Parts: sequence; C-alpha cells; structure tokens
Amino acid sequence: MPVVMTSPADPVPVFPDFKPLELGDRDLIRTLLTAYQPDTSEWTFTNLFMWRHHYGLSWAMHEGALLVVSQSAGTSPFAFAPMGPSPRQNTTRLLLHWLGDRYGVAGTIERADQRLVDELDGSPDFAIEAIRDQFDYVYRCEDLIQLGGRKYHAKRNHLNKLMRSHPFDYEPLTRNHIDACLQLADNWCQWRRCEEDMSLTGEWDAIREVLQHYEELDLQGGVILLNRKVEAFSLGELLNQQTAVVHIEKANPQIPGMYALINQQFCEQCWGQISYVNREQDLGEPGLRKAKLSYHPDHMVAKYRVRLDKVEQGGGP
Repeated sequence: MPVVMTSPADPVPVFPDFKPLELGDRDLIRTLLTAYQPDTSEWTFTNLFMWRHHYGLSWAMHEGALLVVSQSAGTSPFAFAPMGPSPRQNTTRLLLHWLGDRYGVAGTIERADQRLVDELDGSPDFAIEAIRDQFDYVYRCEDLIQLGGRKYHAKRNHLNKLMRSHPFDYEPLTRNHIDACLQLADNWCQWRRCEEDMSLTGEWDAIREVLQHYEELDLQGGVILLNRKVEAFSLGELLNQQTAVVHIEKANPQIPGMYALINQQFCEQCWGQISYVNREQDLGEPGLRKAKLSYHPDHMVAKYRVRLDKVEQGGGP
C-alpha cells in the first residue's frame, strides 16, 4: 500500500493510498467533521489522534468522504464508517471490498452511526448488527451539574460530604498542570496494574499523547486540586453544536467521590451552556456500565457493525 510521507504540506491522500494520521492533518479533518456534525464519540480529531498508534490508524479521501482504517499488528483490520455527504452506499461497499481483498478476510466497518445505517437500509448486500458495548451514554448537562431530584439523591449527598471534608480548588487545565496530570495518570495505571491489561496500556498511551499535545489539540480541560496537588483531571471538546464529549477523566481512587467531583465541576465550569454531554461507551465492562447507568443517561447513541453479506462476498446463501 503506498504511503504518503507525513507532513502538513502533503497533498490529500486519495483512496486507496492511505497515509498514517498525524497532528498536521488536524485542520482538514476537523473541517470535515464540523460539516458532518457527528454524534458518535469516535468522530473528533482528538479521539482519532490519541488512539492512532493503538489502532494503527490511516486515512484517505474518496468522493468527498473521509475514510479511516485500522491496520494494527495482531488485530483484525477494520474501517470506520465513511464520513461525508450521502449517498454513501457505493463508498461503503468499495471500502469493505478493499479490506477483504487486501487482508483475505471479510472486512467490517465498526461503530457506524444511525445515519449511515439509514442510508444502507433496504440494500440487501449489507449485513448490519447493533453492538451494545459500543453505545455512547449521553446525559443532559444540567443533570450532571445540578444532580437534582430523587434519582440523584445519593450522589448529591455523597458529593456534598466530600466537598465538606476536602476543601478543593477547580482550575482550567493549562500547560502548568501537564506534568502533574501525567503523574496522576501514571499512578492510576500502577493502581490498576495496566501492564497486565493491553487495553489499559493502550489507554495510558492515549492519555499521554493528549496531554503532551494538549495545546495543539485545542481542548477544554479542568483539574481538581487538594492542598494545591492535582487529584483529578478531565479533558473534552465539542462533538457537535449541542453536545460536548469527555475523552479522559482520571482521579485519585484513594479519595472516594473524586470522580463524581471532577465530573460535576468539569460540566459546570466548561459546558454549562451546552445541552448534552457524551461520556462515551462502556466497552461491555460491568463496573463501568453500572457507573454510567447510575448517572441516568438521557439517551444512548447506537453504533453498528456493517459487513457485506455472504452472497455479496461471493459465498453461498
């Protein structure tokens, strides 16, 4: 596969000549995403950038659509949904055939949004499956700030107890906090024994990428300080005009309630004028699913796996 050398001055890669995703691609990809106004958490430049090494992400353009493929060693290759104007049936079919021809296995598109599924509806050559573990949790921002009503009674009491016993400061995250945030993330990884879990190792690498390029990525962030020490931080950005997405949230697990505090404060300080907050998926982890459901999401954003059916791939019925 031809690869264009990475540089902001490089020409736009055209399918099937993918190139690795890099920081210099930020402005073009953000322009494409702003035009699309996505509602799935994967579709920000920051998310693609922070996970680019873990998933081996490369990109190319085809007929106005952004194509992103994952070609990480040791994992099955896949593509994200073509990101661009409709109709996208032909581009989706072309991309799936390319994956199959290149790797000798049936290609898949992962985490496709409802808009693409609606476009493919009625086309008999696509097999589409909802993947619950990838569904995004979306909350009313006001709910996360106010924690009002009976359903948030326990959380509100727990948070008030923490705030009474631990006087804290909230500050916007700046370059002056980066080293302390990296140290907190490293400590968290030691507590969770990241070296024994490849997904946690990948997350730590992604966190380091974001923090080391925090200013270039133009993110919103906040930190909680106790006695002037960073004990929690969060990072996010606008996903679309009505929704912010939280990419990273880390806190000292030895201080009960610290996650609840950074969640509430980050929403209040950064996203008070935004209707919704997307807090991404639970990946099928029972503890994470329980925690996300306990905040009573306003709605879920469905995501799907798309593949060519057996007949279209040349197999039997």
